[in-house]
Amino acid sequence: MSLVAVALALALWRTRARVRRAQAHAEDERATREAALRAEATAFERERIYSDLHDDLGARLLGLIHDAPTPQQADQARAILQDLRDVVTRSRGTPGTLGDVLADIRSEAVQRLAAVDIGLVWQEIDVLPDPPLDTERALHLHRIVREAISNTIRHAQARRLRVRLRFSGGQLGLELTDDGEGMEATAARTGSGMRSMRDRAAELAGEIRWTPGTEGGTKVLLSMPLQSDGGQ
Repeated sequence: MSLVAVALALALWRTRARVRRAQAHAEDERATREAALRAEATAFERERIYSDLHDDLGARLLGLIHDAPTPQQADQARAILQDLRDVVTRSRGTPGTLGDVLADIRSEAVQRLAAVDIGLVWQEIDVLPDPPLDTERALHLHRIVREAISNTIRHAQARRLRVRLRFSGGQLGLELTDDGEGMEATAARTGSGMRSMRDRAAELAGEIRWTPGTEGGTKVLLSMPLQSDGGQ
């Protein structure tokens, strides 16, 4: 075979190799675009479903809140509505910081307790860090406090709820104390709720416990790791 023929064969081989690489690259790009389009379509459909769910059930729950015969029953509907909103928020993956989450928790607590004439005392004993919280951790923290407030409203016969927040040794401490009936009377009627709170505390790599309150009611103590530099 002459040198010219060898050169031509080599050039042809290189050309075919470039074509194959270009085709493979184009195929990868096409697959990536199709995957992105499918993900976008799925996200759009999920958002539509959650929006419809929220609009329909939200309207019904608002009706139950306004028509409830007792403040306690109205609060039950209000808590379910907040759970529904949590689902929608979680589906959207809305980011936030600890400060954002605590502000939402405090706002919800003020609204729920005021509706049943229970006073709220909110105390931040230490300067709290403000790291980002993913939606999963934020949801667990929200639900723990929401369940504790539900127990206070429905079972404790309390007039006041005190919330204290501390930060020490990388641990966030959350303490909720009511001046109601007492721990034994409350715990006897909230077994499943307490189990749920324990499970959520475990998901936060923390722990939760109940003790007699300093004002005669029940004290809920949650401790969870939280790094001041923003780590989780």
